[in-house]
Amino acid sequence: MSDQTNNLSQAVQDYLKAIYTLAQRHGQPVGTTQLAAHLALTPASVTGMVQKLARQAPPLLRYEKHRGVSLTAEGETAALHIIRRHRLLETLLHDTLGYGWDEVHEEAERLEHALSPALTQRIADVLGNPRHDPHGQPIPTRELQLPPRPAAMALAALPVGETAVLHHVRDEDAAVLRQLAALGLRPGTRLTLQARTAAHLILLLNGRADPILLPAALANHIFLEAYTP
Repeated sequence: MSDQTNNLSQAVQDYLKAIYTLAQRHGQPVGTTQLAAHLALTPASVTGMVQKLARQAPPLLRYEKHRGVSLTAEGETAALHIIRRHRLLETLLHDTLGYGWDEVHEEAERLEHALSPALTQRIADVLGNPRHDPHGQPIPTRELQLPPRPAAMALAALPVGETAVLHHVRDEDAAVLRQLAALGLRPGTRLTLQARTAAHLILLLNGRADPILLPAALANHIFLEAYTP
């Protein structure tokens, strides 16, 4: 699909990506207060922008007062192009340039708006058309298809005694990513929840003799897929 997102302002690109991301996490429509918190903007400014994007031709989103916003087909296509650029950049920075997985998100946020479609594809080719970024998030293909995604649940919901595989983590908080890396928690890690307290989860990771203590507040940043022995 032709990538026309460079014709959109950086602010519009940020809105579309944020709406897509929040819709994937929480479902549609996305509330304007929720969107404002994600973008660190005031609810009033967000409402003004989404009303503008809903009126333009073709509209990039639908807005219903008191219900929220959802992307149109055109808006979702643009969002997927932006997400493809972002996650390819994260992978390039991590795999080729040696950035830590806690450093790549902010760098990709700055760079993604400047990539041409040709450079985006060149990066994908050089990387071997990766299916996932360093955080385990799927990378849309050139045709904007996403790889099949297994049903994933938050670590916070894993029953005590169960084993699962870390599928992906949320990438916005660098401090959280540093903590997870220090504990040995990366996509593909097999883990067993041994116990849970109000403050910590006690996890046993595959290949390690001693359990680790994970602060309970981090459990909602980690998503798991089923483990099949």
